[in-house]
Amino acid sequence: MRPYRTHRGLRTVTTALAALAISAAVTVGFCMPLSAQTHKVAKRENVVRAIGVYEWTGDMAKPAASRLIPVSLFIDGKLEDAAVYLARPMPFSLLTGNVYELQRNGIPLGMFDLAFARHLIAPATATTTYDDGWFGYGKFVPPGEVKKSTLKPVTTLAKINGLDEDDSQPHFSARSATPGSGGAATPAPGTASASTSTPADDPDRPKLHRTSNSSSDSSSQTADAGSTPADDPDRPSLRRRTPEQAQSAKDDRGGVTAAGNSLDDPNRPLLHRGKPTSALNDDDLPKLMGLPGDQDLHQLVAVSDAVDHPLHDFSRPWEDEAEHLAILGKMEAAARAQLSAYEAANAVAAAAPAPAKQTPASKTRRPAAKQTPPPPPPPEPLLEEKLAGYMLSYGGAPTFVYSAHTDGLGPTLRFVTLVAQINMQGEPEVAMKSVTDAAHLDRAPRMRLVDVVDADASNRASVLFELRAQTSRQFALYRVIGARAEQTFATGSTQ
Repeated sequence: MRPYRTHRGLRTVTTALAALAISAAVTVGFCMPLSAQTHKVAKRENVVRAIGVYEWTGDMAKPAASRLIPVSLFIDGKLEDAAVYLARPMPFSLLTGNVYELQRNGIPLGMFDLAFARHLIAPATATTTYDDGWFGYGKFVPPGEVKKSTLKPVTTLAKINGLDEDDSQPHFSARSATPGSGGAATPAPGTASASTSTPADDPDRPKLHRTSNSSSDSSSQTADAGSTPADDPDRPSLRRRTPEQAQSAKDDRGGVTAAGNSLDDPNRPLLHRGKPTSALNDDDLPKLMGLPGDQDLHQLVAVSDAVDHPLHDFSRPWEDEAEHLAILGKMEAAARAQLSAYEAANAVAAAAPAPAKQTPASKTRRPAAKQTPPPPPPPEPLLEEKLAGYMLSYGGAPTFVYSAHTDGLGPTLRFVTLVAQINMQGEPEVAMKSVTDAAHLDRAPRMRLVDVVDADASNRASVLFELRAQTSRQFALYRVIGARAEQTFATGSTQ
């Protein structure tokens, strides 16, 4: 059955079922409850999410130099350029205090605390414009480690009945008297009674007496106390104020002005460990300048969102090494086919071969020897191959991104990037391809994979590429569905 016939058949069956449901409702006199005919639509979440690319050199924990490049900002249901959105003058995505979560395949690896931003302008004499535009600088904060518990298991067992406890040590006993009776605990068998060891009352021990308002009760209690001294007239006491006294105290405070909030004092001392991120400057944070080589430059996706969303791991692990090698071989074959087509379309006309030197024909002609065709040249090696697998959405098709380059300089140094998805037959189907050479990067930029990222908090990831030209670059997001790739967003060029 062809696909369009299958869809038409599904529509016919659905229409018939709907007609039967309506006729059944009419037959029973529309006795269906109203709740069965309606559904509740949840309020759409207002998502504000910024995406950037964090670049650094050296160690990730202590980078030699780093920077944050703003890419996209999802706000009001659409993607905006994070480098220019609400730039007054600093862009909204680079405001001091913003925190970015550094991710790989959707899993956080640490935080980036933004300290300040700078707008760099490349001079007219610069050979490259990689340092042109807004960049953010801050401090990398590694994820907190889970501290191990210092609790140790108890080696001695607790005793419950208390019959064999040491009487010389204080302990709680289950043989106490009834609460509120004032009696002592029942002694254990074979021990002396508690009454024999109870000391007599100390006559000098202070006692608490209930105070009475009547003078007779007060005099009697004073007489009974014996040694209790009379009240000191100068001793302060707490009394409930009358309404007149409370109003008088309120009027007395009318001329007192508020001292103000101590937090408003700019000269107040602050207690903190080290230097706060907001106080860091250019001397504290080494800024990454220029564009280092591929071996030295490291990149991660940076996500800033005001709401904590559930983690979504977009990576697709290999079932085994055999599957990895099988997919790699198929992607290599597709890459070589694209390289051959690119070479055929951009090949330079080869020089005509020199004519062969003619020799005088001999009188005796010998039969020409049968010539065998030369063996085909070996396939051109592909260097620095990278193959990554992803699951861009729940229940979606596996997506693979392959990149490599050939050996050589200038036109002979060619770059190839492929994005493929597994089709119904289990074969990788190319959804996007890019082939260029080092001499024509301004015509067709080189596509370098950064990572996959959920740019709009929809639990569906897009592929983030760096489009690197000869003297500039930009970043772009691609949505891959059904072996088709669509560019959903692209930043402005750094020129």
